[in-house]
Amino acid sequence: MERENPVVYDVAVIGAGPAGAVFAKELSETRPDIKILLIDGQSKDSAKPCGGLLAPDAQKLLARFDLALPKSVLEDPQIFAVETIDIEQRLVRYYQRHYLNMDRYAFDRWLLSLVPDRVKILEERCKSITKEGDLYCLHVTRGAEELQVSARALVGADGGGSLVRRTFFTPMRVQYVAIQQWFENRKQSLPYYSCIFDAKTSDSCSWTIHKGSYVIFGGAFKKKGCREAFDVQKARVENFLGSSFGEALKTEACLVSSPRTMKDFCTGEGSAFLLGEAAGFVSASSFEGLSSAMYSGKLLADAFAQGGVLEKVQRRYRTGTRLLRLKLRMKAIKRQILCSPFTRGLIMKSGMEAISPYKRK
Repeated sequence: MERENPVVYDVAVIGAGPAGAVFAKELSETRPDIKILLIDGQSKDSAKPCGGLLAPDAQKLLARFDLALPKSVLEDPQIFAVETIDIEQRLVRYYQRHYLNMDRYAFDRWLLSLVPDRVKILEERCKSITKEGDLYCLHVTRGAEELQVSARALVGADGGGSLVRRTFFTPMRVQYVAIQQWFENRKQSLPYYSCIFDAKTSDSCSWTIHKGSYVIFGGAFKKKGCREAFDVQKARVENFLGSSFGEALKTEACLVSSPRTMKDFCTGEGSAFLLGEAAGFVSASSFEGLSSAMYSGKLLADAFAQGGVLEKVQRRYRTGTRLLRLKLRMKAIKRQILCSPFTRGLIMKSGMEAISPYKRK
């Protein structure tokens, strides 16, 4: 079997999204002596389905990193409100929001560009992982070939379908399939940004977002019959809005996690660690995970930077994520409220915190 490099890395990171990139950047800058391998299996054609909105928590975190977002990452238009729609109850409300509309793939590439050159970045996919003694052996595909690399510590930053989590730990109990389609922006009468609830097709939320010359429609659906539910809901949304999305230019799909209890959060064990959505660090109410991904990457880098045996690193990381886990547990409670047709209806009918758009004459 061909080996790309005989070096045994100190840490191998699977996933070069926000969690993996921030971890590699922060640890390499504070501990340049640690040999880090970062496996980046993402390409433009395989980018994760995402609304691409940078929430205030993520903006605040970038500010704490003293980072300024480049203009090339941003998308038109910038959005000031979310149009919340309940199709079954035929309710519509507008709520002010402070998100930045951006190209998610460009954002990920920008974060990755900040990782120091001393970090080895392997632009391939990890197919499987085995543990042999104290080392993790990562089997990586390169076309028809297979490479094998080894590391003393393993970090899973590979999202809701995490290979690391399902190989070594208990998988997330509740997951949805996120399906998203892109359409040409033909000036259809569609909300700039909407959050859609349709109890007939999903017990979760869906969304529409304008992205420059495109409009996207996506949602989270139970695994069984997910594509059928997506198609039915899309037709119901078009009927409700009185406008057609048109012909889909591309369709994306992936698993997304929905943590419900504290047991759903898993930071890892021993010399294997989990970051971001792989650890369950994602909002159960909105599926926003960028802020938690980057924050968990920083927390694990700080735990590693203090040195010591890997078991101590694991304990420090677990302790460091305590407030994050509590915050996300509260998001699960928020989800129960928002995704219940009864309580959602009461909130929307009350008009609490809603804004009233001016009517055109």
